[in-house]
Amino acid sequence: MDYEALSKAPRPSHADYTCQIKYKIRTGSGGGRASARETVGRVAAGAIAEQFLKTVYNVEIVAWVSSAGTVDAPVIVDTDITREQVDLTAVRCPDPESAKKMTDLIEKTKRNGDSVGGIITCVCSNIPAGWGEPVFDKLNAVLAHAMMSIPAAKGFEIGSGFAGARMRGSEHNDLFVKKGHMLGTATNRSGGIQGGISNGEPIVFRVAFKPASTIAREQKTADYKGNMITLKTQGRHDPCVVPRAVPIVESMAAIVLADAALCHYPRS
Repeated sequence: MDYEALSKAPRPSHADYTCQIKYKIRTGSGGGRASARETVGRVAAGAIAEQFLKTVYNVEIVAWVSSAGTVDAPVIVDTDITREQVDLTAVRCPDPESAKKMTDLIEKTKRNGDSVGGIITCVCSNIPAGWGEPVFDKLNAVLAHAMMSIPAAKGFEIGSGFAGARMRGSEHNDLFVKKGHMLGTATNRSGGIQGGISNGEPIVFRVAFKPASTIAREQKTADYKGNMITLKTQGRHDPCVVPRAVPIVESMAAIVLADAALCHYPRS
């Protein structure tokens, strides 16, 4: 990408301006610490955390693209989706028909010099009951903290999420049933966490990502001096970040869950 124009004007909705205000310098290489490039270290650490979780607790973490722009994949409740199924398409959606529609939309958006956002769904299976802490370090709160730290993340919901706000308690409650030698729930609207502590059901959450800020279209904006200009960035642009964000979401989930496991079993 050609960053010459960015030395004079901040990209709309990017971190160029806020970083300039905070640090009094401008990064000439595309956003510095605000760039998604910094997530490479997270993915490396997440790979180790995931291996630990799989080896010791048989935990499985699989994320996929469930929405891209206005295209929504069918709600998938099956927790047996594999990473191999997700990676069968470049857009990382395990539903072939939806994947085709998403790909068509993203390609059309790219030709128009624009970008679209999307949603990633993540399922963490075989999580033992009892992980997480109450109040400030609730497992869902720590997961939200981790997911919202990913560049371009704009929303987090777990279980029924915002849809649960429109339901009655009698409809939303997860009724308890016996599962093996422990209790489980007949439904999982809680998303595997109750009171900030895992309840033994799969942890299911979704992360919303905004459209990429850097686009190829001309935009009327202001430079650092306040002069109105026409800004058009040159070079490669991601028309949709969510396919690339899937392994980042998985990695951040693994880091959080590994930490929760070590806190719960400090001598294991």
